[in-house]
Amino acid sequence: MTTTLRKKIDYVSPSRQRWMGGIQMALALGIWAIFSRSLETGTFTTFVMTPGGSEFELPNWIFSTLPTLNTFAMIAFAFGAYQFIKGFGKRTNLILSIVVGLFVFSFLSWATAEKSINLAGLLKGTMVRAVPIALGAFAAMINERAGIVNIAIEGKMLAGALVSVLIGSLTNLWIGLIAAIIVGGLLAWVHGILSIKYKTDQIISSTVILIFATGLTSFVSARFLQKYQHLNSSGIFHSFPIPILSEIPFFGPILFDHNIFVYAMYFFLFFLYFALFQTRWGLRLRSVGEHPKAADTLGIDVNKTRYMAVILSGMMGGFAGAYFTLGSVGRFDEVMTAGRGFIGLAAMIFGNWSPFGSFGAGLLFGFADSLASKLAILGVNISSEFLLMTPYIATMIVLAGVVGRGQMPAASGQPYEKE
Repeated sequence: MTTTLRKKIDYVSPSRQRWMGGIQMALALGIWAIFSRSLETGTFTTFVMTPGGSEFELPNWIFSTLPTLNTFAMIAFAFGAYQFIKGFGKRTNLILSIVVGLFVFSFLSWATAEKSINLAGLLKGTMVRAVPIALGAFAAMINERAGIVNIAIEGKMLAGALVSVLIGSLTNLWIGLIAAIIVGGLLAWVHGILSIKYKTDQIISSTVILIFATGLTSFVSARFLQKYQHLNSSGIFHSFPIPILSEIPFFGPILFDHNIFVYAMYFFLFFLYFALFQTRWGLRLRSVGEHPKAADTLGIDVNKTRYMAVILSGMMGGFAGAYFTLGSVGRFDEVMTAGRGFIGLAAMIFGNWSPFGSFGAGLLFGFADSLASKLAILGVNISSEFLLMTPYIATMIVLAGVVGRGQMPAASGQPYEKE
C-alpha cells in the first residue's frame, strides 16, 4: 500500500509533463530572444553584494552578460526538452522553479547591463516585503487546517493596522501591537460564531467581515486620523541586528538585521511546523480539518478546536496588519494593505497548506514586489504600472495551477453537525 501511494504521488500525467516542458522551453527561448539578442558583446553586469549600511563589505560581482545569458538559455532549454520527452516525475515543480529562477536572473542581468544593482539589498528587501504575505499565509493555513475557509485575512490586517497605529499613538508601540492582535482575534471570533455556530456559508461570512473591516477602517481614517494627526503618528519598531549572526558575510545582514516582525516570521515558521506536525495539539487540529466525524468519535471537540483555530488565525492576521504601520511607515492610510491578505491566501495554496511551503511562496511574492521597485529605480524601459502588477501577475499564475494541484484539507469549508 505504501509503494502504491508513493507511485501515485510521484506520477505526473503525460499532458502535464508535456505542458511543463513546453513552458520551460518557452522560458529558455525567451532568455535568448528577448534578453540575449538585445545585448552587444562585451557588456558587463555588476551586482553589489553588500546591503546598504552594512559594515562588512564584499567585492562586487561583475560578469560578462551575454555569455551568461546564453548559458542559462541552453540549460533551461535542456531541462525543458528532457521534461517534454521523458519527464522529471516528482521533481517537476523543482525543475520548473530552477528554470524560472534562471529566467528571473537573466532578466535582472539584462536590466542591469552596463549598470549596477544592489543584489544584497534586493534580497534584504525581499525578506521585509515577504512578512505580511507569509504571516497572512500562516493565518489562513491555521484556519483551513481546522476546516474553516477564511478570505477575510485582508480585513483583519486592515483592522490590525488601524488599531495598532491609533493605540500606539496614544500609548506606546507594544500596547499598539497587543491591541492589533486582540482586534484580529475579535473579528475572527465573529467569523467563528457565524460559520461554526450558525453554519453560515464560510465564504459569505468572511466576505462580510472583510467588507465591514474595509469600510470601518476607511471611515475612521477619513473622519479622525486625517483630521487629528497626533492619532496617526505611532512611530515604528526599528531594526536591530542579532549579535554574531548579523556579522555573517552577505547572508547576515540580509537575514538578521531587521525589526521584530521579520524575526517573528522566522519564529512562527518553525513554531507552526513543530506545533502542527510534531504535537498532539497539531494532530487534533488537522484531524478536524480532514475528517471531523472521526475526530469526534475519538473524543475531540470539533467545534471547540475550530473556534480555537479561527481565533488564533485572527490574532495572526491582526499581528500581520500591525506590520504595515508599526513595522513600516508609522501611520495608517486607507486600504494600505493593497491586497496582501489575498496574496497570502495564494501563497498558502502555492505552499500546499504547509508552513515552509507558505513561507517559500511568500518569499517569491516578496521578491516580485521588491524587484518591481528596484527596476523602477534603474529606469528599465518597462511601464511602471506593469512593474507594480508583477506580484499580482505572479499570484494569478500560481492560482491558475501552473505548479499543480495542492492537497487541501478534505473537510475545508464544510460545517460540522454533531450527531
